Amino acid sequence: MQILDLDQVNKLTLEKQHLTIDTKIDNIVQIVEDICGLHSTELKTSYLSLFARTNKFKKSDLERELYEEKSLGRIRGMRRTLFIETVKWIPIVYTATNHLIEYSFEKYMEFHKVSLKEYQEISQNIIKILKERELSAAEIRKELNSKSNIPAIIQVMGNRGLLIRGKPIKNWKDRRNKYALFKDYFPELDLSIYEVNKAIRLLVEKYIKSFGPVTETDMAWWTGLKKTKIREVLKPIEQNLEKVKISNVQKTYIMDKEELTNLENNSTYEKPSLSLLPGLDPYPMGYKERERYINAQNYNYLFDRSGNITSTIFLNGEAIGVWDTEEEPELLIKFYLFHSLENDLIDELYSEAKKVGQFFFNTNVNIRKCEKMIPLTERRAGGFMTPLKNS
Repeated sequence: MQILDLDQVNKLTLEKQHLTIDTKIDNIVQIVEDICGLHSTELKTSYLSLFARTNKFKKSDLERELYEEKSLGRIRGMRRTLFIETVKWIPIVYTATNHLIEYSFEKYMEFHKVSLKEYQEISQNIIKILKERELSAAEIRKELNSKSNIPAIIQVMGNRGLLIRGKPIKNWKDRRNKYALFKDYFPELDLSIYEVNKAIRLLVEKYIKSFGPVTETDMAWWTGLKKTKIREVLKPIEQNLEKVKISNVQKTYIMDKEELTNLENNSTYEKPSLSLLPGLDPYPMGYKERERYINAQNYNYLFDRSGNITSTIFLNGEAIGVWDTEEEPELLIKFYLFHSLENDLIDELYSEAKKVGQFFFNTNVNIRKCEKMIPLTERRAGGFMTPLKNS
């Protein structure tokens, strides 16, 4: 079994993720397809993930593809999490993961005190209300004049491919959004075009190419599927895969055979790859086995108890620190480093932080280094969203 150099593996992965200086592109639809989708639990995560992978990204670029061109859509996908996917991959992701969501449908309705009959009646009324229109949950509830749990019903309809999550109500940072009929957004898109096992196989195969080398544990984590299902769908494509080891990591990895040739003499960077990635960015969230990019002693500073990663500073594929924003009493980008950096890299970090601050706040911001940080595992739920609060 071939043993791969960790630096070469990290560089290959960064290139596939469009996170090196020479692999950044401005075709955001291509980026979304190349990295298997953008995490979009909060829409602003998707904007920041694209900003890190492009040269001249503007917020209007994503808005145009989502709401005008409709080449992208925001759907429930892997691990029952919201993702932005390309139109090509929406049916694959939907079919491969929807059974996981349907499995908990009745329990979800029971928890939110909605009967199945109530869901059927109100969902049909919502479909009538939204015909060729786009409304917020509050506007839908007002038109229905119902005391039912309308937000819960809307969420299920979105999960089932009846509704699509549309424009945010205020701006790109707003967690609230409007809803439209899926068929109005994508009239020619058939969500049932793929058989379940084929969709799962296509998704796993794509994941291996986008994130590999990966372990079976990584695959199960990322998809939300059981390892038995992962092994089942790997069998028909195992002739295209190779098992490998990575130096200093005691695990067996799987990767596409063709990519082994790309690893030769592939550890030299044209320029150091320094990135400020948002919390839940697809790259670090793509793995359950995380030794390849983080030292164990720093793990609790990056991940909370639920496995959510915070906004992280990466250098050549290694997590070297955490960053955060602050608005009061001044606009700031703050950062905390796990170890010291050479002066030229500190200068590069300040430069990148300035760019992120300008993008995030639409104005120049100050940069501040923090000398301490409370581990996320000692914080309340949601602490990963403001990792340097009170630091």
